[in-house]
Amino acid sequence: MSQTNNPFMLEVKNLNKKFGEVHAVRNLNFQIQKGEIFGFLGPNGAGKSTTMRMVTCYIPPTSGSIQVDGCDTANQSLAVRRKIGYLPENNPLYNDMTVVEYLRFVGEIRGIKDSALQKRIDELFSICALTKMAYRQIGKLSKGYRQRVGLAQAMMHNPDLLILDEPMSGLDPNQIIEIRHLIKSLGKEKTVIYCSHILSEVSATCDRILIINDGQMVASGTPDELTSKSNKGNCYLVRLKGDRLAVESKLSTISGVSAVKIVNVGSEWVTAEVIASQEDIGEAIFRCAVDNGLSLAELKRESASLEDVFTQLTRG
Repeated sequence: MSQTNNPFMLEVKNLNKKFGEVHAVRNLNFQIQKGEIFGFLGPNGAGKSTTMRMVTCYIPPTSGSIQVDGCDTANQSLAVRRKIGYLPENNPLYNDMTVVEYLRFVGEIRGIKDSALQKRIDELFSICALTKMAYRQIGKLSKGYRQRVGLAQAMMHNPDLLILDEPMSGLDPNQIIEIRHLIKSLGKEKTVIYCSHILSEVSATCDRILIINDGQMVASGTPDELTSKSNKGNCYLVRLKGDRLAVESKLSTISGVSAVKIVNVGSEWVTAEVIASQEDIGEAIFRCAVDNGLSLAELKRESASLEDVFTQLTRG
């Protein structure tokens, strides 16, 4: 990690990007502390890729500023690029090379030579669990191992900031778990920006999350902070024995209930979703069942997921 006194690895201030009449990024502001795994989310077309292209100095902003570990992308782009390792969504590998040939090629481009290059390749083989694949042709590797090779190339020059764009794309469940553990271990040494549409993985992996829509920030916080703001945080699933109309009517009379939705009707049991405007009405639901002679088989407070929050903030 860099040894500067600046606590932020990335600072984005009043960032704007226009392509003709299209305003792709609008007045975006955020900061990422050193050592964070930071989730950067948004639907397709929200401005995520455009923002990352500006951070990596691929395109300039229309206005605003970006600093990576204190270096400005506008006038210190070479210094910024040295601090960044980037794994794009479409992992750019040379399929006819072996893994060791490819990493040697990447290292030489980065200016690493001789014994220092071999030492770094050996380190990356260990970090990314690639030792057994060293002499395999990249084109014959599984998707999981190809992602590991992509991570290794991004880390070749030992960057302070890793940007991972859809690193789980196309992986099977076992490969997803392996790459998740690898990203978490990398987060102990590096600052990581994690862009993905697999929101359950983002929630399980990231320290903080930023959601953008239409080029603007719509939410920011820890996974728990974001899910606590969801309407689903006050939703209860209830299964009662009784007539559908009676169940719906009695539940609707509870103080703090804003809506009752019947989700399943069996021969004897009715399952309802109870939406509350108050924090905790579990005891009131239980008391309602007892007072009205309704057998209660299930009472569960539904927890919001990051998917729920994402949908509420970005749909429409």
